[in-house]
Amino acid sequence: MAFVHPEAKLGDNNIIGPFCYIDRNTVMGDNNVLQNNVTINYGARIGNNNEFFPGCSIATKPQDLKFKGEETTAEIGDNNSIRENVTISRGTASKGKTVVGNNNLLMENMHIAHDCVVGNGCIIGNSTKLAGEVEIDDCAIISATCLFHQFCRVGGYGMFQGGSRTSQDIPPYVIAGKEPIRFAGVNLIGLRRRGFSNDTIHAIDQAYHLLYSKGLIKEGIEEIKKNMEIIPEVQYIIDFVESSKRGIIR
Repeated sequence: MAFVHPEAKLGDNNIIGPFCYIDRNTVMGDNNVLQNNVTINYGARIGNNNEFFPGCSIATKPQDLKFKGEETTAEIGDNNSIRENVTISRGTASKGKTVVGNNNLLMENMHIAHDCVVGNGCIIGNSTKLAGEVEIDDCAIISATCLFHQFCRVGGYGMFQGGSRTSQDIPPYVIAGKEPIRFAGVNLIGLRRRGFSNDTIHAIDQAYHLLYSKGLIKEGIEEIKKNMEIIPEVQYIIDFVESSKRGIIR
């Protein structure tokens, strides 16, 4: 037997398994599957065609002592696979919402804290934990048991080694690994699988060679601007690095 609050708003063709709990002030689209023992808490906003596996809890109250019960949400897009015991907190007054986009695979026992933003097409491994206000850009691959300090950002199309931890930003298109965490090259295989051309991959590789060739990241950015054609992928690297608040890994 499942419990669905009479004020919950559900679309069509949703499958609600046994022992699920859906609270008030929740909105769910169409064609979602909730396996057994799924909890959809106050403030959840869920799109279409998602599958929630046993034990996951969506829009939990933030684990943040500054949270005073303000009206916030956790927003889940479409076509996500949210595996066993995943927990996603809703937002706080800081941003007002936690966001998970579309077509993501969130593996067993991972946690997304308050006010995080996860893009589209990401894979986040078992038992990885995102602290508050972490941002994960599109198509990032994060392995198992990784830890992210609050306010960190992870660039798109990269790969983060299992068991790693970071308190700095991870720029796009790279492999980040080793201990302590550092730049370990461009994600060549991943970019080829995603359909990036050889010319584009070469430009990305050249940009990182210039970025890290100087003692200061700012000087590396100037080298990129001075010596390279600024294609969109290179501009993404420049914008990411220049906007980084925590600094990037070296």
